[in-house]
Amino acid sequence: MATALVASLLLSGGAGANLLLVAVPATLAGAFAARAAGRRLRPWTLVWAIGGAALLVVPVLSDAGWPTFLAVVTALGLTGYALHGGSGWPSMLFGPVGLFDSLGTGMAWTWRGMRRRANGSQGRWGPVVRTVLIALALLVVFGGLFAGADAAFADLLGALIPDISLDQAPWRFLCFVLGLFGAMAVARTAAAPLRWDRMSFSPGRARGRFEWALPLVVLNLLFAAFNAIQLTVLFGGYDKVLSETGLTYAEYARQGFWQLLMATLLTLVVIGLALRWAPRGTAGDIRLVRTVLGTLCVLTLVVVASALRRMDLYVDAYGLTRLRISVATMEIWLGVAILLIMASGIWGARLLPRALAASAAGFVLVFGLIQPDAVIAQQNVDRYERLGKIDVRYLSGLSADAVPALDRLPGALRDCALRDVAERLDEEGDESWYATSLSEAEARDILAKRPASGAGSCGRPTRDEEYDPDADPYDSDDPYDTYDPYAP
Repeated sequence: MATALVASLLLSGGAGANLLLVAVPATLAGAFAARAAGRRLRPWTLVWAIGGAALLVVPVLSDAGWPTFLAVVTALGLTGYALHGGSGWPSMLFGPVGLFDSLGTGMAWTWRGMRRRANGSQGRWGPVVRTVLIALALLVVFGGLFAGADAAFADLLGALIPDISLDQAPWRFLCFVLGLFGAMAVARTAAAPLRWDRMSFSPGRARGRFEWALPLVVLNLLFAAFNAIQLTVLFGGYDKVLSETGLTYAEYARQGFWQLLMATLLTLVVIGLALRWAPRGTAGDIRLVRTVLGTLCVLTLVVVASALRRMDLYVDAYGLTRLRISVATMEIWLGVAILLIMASGIWGARLLPRALAASAAGFVLVFGLIQPDAVIAQQNVDRYERLGKIDVRYLSGLSADAVPALDRLPGALRDCALRDVAERLDEEGDESWYATSLSEAEARDILAKRPASGAGSCGRPTRDEEYDPDADPYDSDDPYDTYDPYAP
């Protein structure tokens, strides 16, 4: 009930500290249910719980919706890990999904528990209810009197107390129901988790050494040849790129990043399948598997470095966008995943499922804490100061996280970049403290001191603006498409 009431009162108008405040009573419900069921707090349970709470700090700091969405979804996944326990692949794959299984059974389980606890304790409910009602009545009466007596106290009270107007009643009722059923699902799962690790999977049939190793050796040779060319071209300088490919730096980088990203993903699939069918009868088989797959992992790390180098060249030519920073972060995590796989080949794979899940959650947390919209704006403003080129139309669609960096732009460029954010903040008005991020509050202060005027043209690129075909979907034949900052 506490979770339902907090959700109905606070989950309106935006995301901020309200998500963390709603999670507190739900977490306590799960903790009390687990203790009543005789479950002990284990170190990894604490790791998942702390990680989930840390992820809910992202909406407190950032105004951007996409990092907040990733953080909330990942926090739900870590909640599933904390409630179900387990350390194997089934737990890591199905643990987050198992939380939703308790949404239906949680209501009946809670009702049965309430009836059992209520037997013989009817005499204790009356004093509790009377005490709560008297306390609420005193708060309402004297709070209203003090608010009428002092305007400053009334403003403080209005900022602290949620708006409970009738026009928001349907939304608040929905939040109440979601909070109630969510907390019951958490408690139900904590008391009786699904043991996913009891699922058994038969290992694949071991293949002969020649049959297993030959395709992988051929793949390693292909990777080695590709990496040799990459090291020569990518790190040989701009003249080398022109002489080898006939392309500009931007065109060369844009040409192959996505293919290299897909190659990295497919390599992980190949490694998984190779381990399933690997020969494992003798110590020589184990050495062969480690040698072949270890070589493939090392060569794949070079592919990861090549893909990131291409993205760096592309960003230097056209600027940073949400898509580019997202896929670059994903490529970095894939490199970390390959390192963890290599470590598991040396020290054992018992911790590999948890390590991969924890590393993914860690990347989502860091991605949210660095505020990618702010990083995008900072990089593009620095690039403008260096090259005099910027895509203001794209930057104007960023969140309030980007305001401090965009505030550095001169004159009309600043107004065009900040006008949309300023209009959105004006339409939203002053939100409650629990639904406002720190970035939004900082952006409001900046725009209050230096408003973004509507003067100037913000349509087609001006003399100081650059068109980016990946950032703007409206026109694919813009003359700025062929812009090359490295051309002599």
